[in-house]
Amino acid sequence: MYSESDLDTAVAAGAISAEAAQAFRLHVAAERHAPAVDEEHFRLLTGFNDIFVSIALVLLLVAVAQIGESIATPWSGALVAAAAWALAIVFTARRRMALPSILLLAAFVGGVAFSIATALTSALTSTMMESGSDRMVGVVTAAAALGATAAAWLHWRRFMVPITVAAGACAVAALLLGTLLAIAPGLQNSVWLLLFIAGLAIFALAMRWDLSDPARRTRRADVAFWLHLAAAPMIAHPVFQMLGVFGEQSGVDTAVAALALYAVFGFVALAVDRRALLVSSLVYVLFALGSLFRTAGAVELSAAFTALVIGSALLSLSVFWHPMRRRVVGLLGNAGRRLPPVEMAAT
Repeated sequence: MYSESDLDTAVAAGAISAEAAQAFRLHVAAERHAPAVDEEHFRLLTGFNDIFVSIALVLLLVAVAQIGESIATPWSGALVAAAAWALAIVFTARRRMALPSILLLAAFVGGVAFSIATALTSALTSTMMESGSDRMVGVVTAAAALGATAAAWLHWRRFMVPITVAAGACAVAALLLGTLLAIAPGLQNSVWLLLFIAGLAIFALAMRWDLSDPARRTRRADVAFWLHLAAAPMIAHPVFQMLGVFGEQSGVDTAVAALALYAVFGFVALAVDRRALLVSSLVYVLFALGSLFRTAGAVELSAAFTALVIGSALLSLSVFWHPMRRRVVGLLGNAGRRLPPVEMAAT
C-alpha cells in the first residue's frame, strides 16, 4: 500500500505527474466507494518484509540493550539510541520501510530518554530522594522529556518520519508536566487535569497540520494522523477517569454521562474526520453500557448485549460516515468550511 507521502515523493522526483497522482487518488476513491479524504490513509506495512525486518530489529536492539546493561544501566539506553540511529540511515532514509522506521524512531527517542532518566536517578542521593520524592520524580521526568524532545527534533530534521512530530509533542507535554511537578509537587493530585490540557494542546496542533492540508494529499496529513492518535488517549482517559467510570461510586448516572460524552466525541470525530477519539474511549463506553445492562437485570448476557450494541453502532457509523459527516459539518456553518471537505461518495 502506498501512502500520500509516497505519492508526493514520486511527484517531486518526477516519477509521475501531479495530474496522474490525483487521477490515482480519484480512482482509489471510486473503487472503495468513499472519498479519499475520508479514508485516513497511513502506511504501516509496505510488505511482509517490513515484519521480517522489524522482528530482526527488535532482537538486535534487545541484545544491544542487554550488553549496555552489563556495563551500566544508562549505557543500555545510550547504545540502543546509537544503534537505532545507525539502522535508521539504512531502513528509513534509504529503504523507506514504514514499520521498521516507526520502531527505530521509538527506540532512538526512548533510548535517549531512558539513558538520561537512569543516569540522573543514579546521580541523586538517597537523602534527596527521601526528602522530596515527588519533586525528584518531576525533575527526572522533565530531564528525560527534554532529551526526548531534542532527540525527536534531530530525528525529524534527518529522517522526517511523520510519527516523529507526535513523539516530539508527547515529549514536550511530558517536559511541561515534569517541570510543573518539580516546581509544585502538590500538583500531582491534578495530574489527570494536566494531562487533559496537554491532550487538548496536541489536538490543536493536530488540527493545525490538518487544516494546512484539508484535502490530505501531502505528508502533513500523515503527521496530523499521528498527532490525533497521540492526543486522543490524553483527552479521553483523563476525562473518563475524572468522571469515575471505573470508580467504586460509579452508578447509572455515571454510565449515562459516559455514553453522552462518547456521543460528544463522536460529533467531534465526524467534524474533524478523524476516528482516534472514538477508539481511545471505546473501553470506557463498553464498561458503561455493560453497567447499564447489569443494572437492568441482564447480568449473564450483559457482555454480549454490550458488544452487540456497540459493534452495531460502530459499523453503522462506518457505513453512514459520509452522510452523517455532511450533516455535522453543515451544523457548524462557516467554521465547517475550514475542515476537510465533505464529498459525495462514489456510486
